[in-house]
Amino acid sequence: MGVYTSMNPATGEVLATYPEIDDDGVDTLVQRAAATQRRWAATPAQQRSAALRRAAEIHRERVDELAWLLTVEMGKPITQSRNEVKLVASIYEYYADHLEAFLADHPLPITGEGTAVVRSEPIGALLGVMPWNFPYYQVARFAAPNLALGNTVIVKHSRNCPQSALAIEEVLREAGVPEGGYANAFISSGQVAGVIGDHRIAGVSLTGSERAGEAIGAAAGRALKRCVLELGGSDPFLVLDDADVAKAATVAAAGRVYNAGQACTASKRFIVDESVYEEFLTHFADAMKSYVPADPATDECTMGPLSSADGARELDDYVQEAVSHGARIVVGGRKEGDESAFYPPTILVDVPESARAYHEELFGPVAVVHSVDGEEAAVQMANDSVFGLAGTVFSGDRARARAVADRIETGMVGINSLIRSAPDLPFGGVKRSGVGRELARDGFVAFANQKLVRDVEAPEAATR
Repeated sequence: MGVYTSMNPATGEVLATYPEIDDDGVDTLVQRAAATQRRWAATPAQQRSAALRRAAEIHRERVDELAWLLTVEMGKPITQSRNEVKLVASIYEYYADHLEAFLADHPLPITGEGTAVVRSEPIGALLGVMPWNFPYYQVARFAAPNLALGNTVIVKHSRNCPQSALAIEEVLREAGVPEGGYANAFISSGQVAGVIGDHRIAGVSLTGSERAGEAIGAAAGRALKRCVLELGGSDPFLVLDDADVAKAATVAAAGRVYNAGQACTASKRFIVDESVYEEFLTHFADAMKSYVPADPATDECTMGPLSSADGARELDDYVQEAVSHGARIVVGGRKEGDESAFYPPTILVDVPESARAYHEELFGPVAVVHSVDGEEAAVQMANDSVFGLAGTVFSGDRARARAVADRIETGMVGINSLIRSAPDLPFGGVKRSGVGRELARDGFVAFANQKLVRDVEAPEAATR
């Protein structure tokens, strides 16, 4: 059997290991989740809301303790770790605050007699397969709306953040979510398909890679199960000829190195009008050089290591392959012999289409900068991607920026700003960036039975 290993990427120290559970253990988890779901759905909505509100309070009370686990398990700078915990608290609180409104019947303006409403009801026990880059946040945006609705949740977390995974379960249990309402599952990838296919599981949510999305989507399709897939992104960042170039470069660098560049919605392809290209590149290079990888446990750190040495090695393979195809490194690049998880902020230019870095997602602090001739060429390059998660358009003319944003094939677009997650903003993409939406009301109904209730008898007649 395999193990889940907590290792500090900044030091390489193994902090803890946890064995996978066997098939009997998986069956117990599924049985408990299915049985608990019926009781949890019958629990008054006010009680479910109170549990989520208490979960938000616990996150705020234990922000330092919970943040520390993120920093030592995946290398997130401690200030960013605290911010993640606070964001998670706001997500639980959001669904506590809005549960009554989201559960309210939605009347339909029908043409026939009587009335018709749509109401949101839970569908059962769900499986979540979650990543390591935002260990608490990714779980919260799946678990919070579904626990509020009355579904129960089993989560297979990433192998490298088991302590964070256990902390989530502990917080929710203390908050009042019953055993079986939320369960952490140290299961293998091979066991995931079996759980999805189990008749007691109603749906699955994944945040992960394209390959994982294909596997989970296929398993869900075979079992005719509902699924939400939040996959990768190669997000375009457009700088038009009338943009505030210095501001655009500052924002671009901050977004590219946040969480050491390990974010699906991080801008990765910087598409700059040729008239301001050199100016942007100068500002961008200065901004990127200002971020120096450091000990993520210190408040001064603005960029830590990648989540693993393997991740840094894979990222460098992309860079070196691009250079072999004719690309140039303007800033950064890994020093020869460096085998650590740290990777310096790096800028690549003149990347040809033959290089993987032109098309594929670079999960780390490496930016690819392109020069284009005009707005039309910028839009064309932005859409020349299999991904469609998020994008950014910088222009001094906001109406123009919105018009360009309308042409960008992504699920989310920021005008003169990056896309930042918030509980009341739907999150998701198009193309190979995934299927479905999370957060806001969209996340609440993703795994809801939107039941139509039709009463053809006129209200006046029904009272006679």
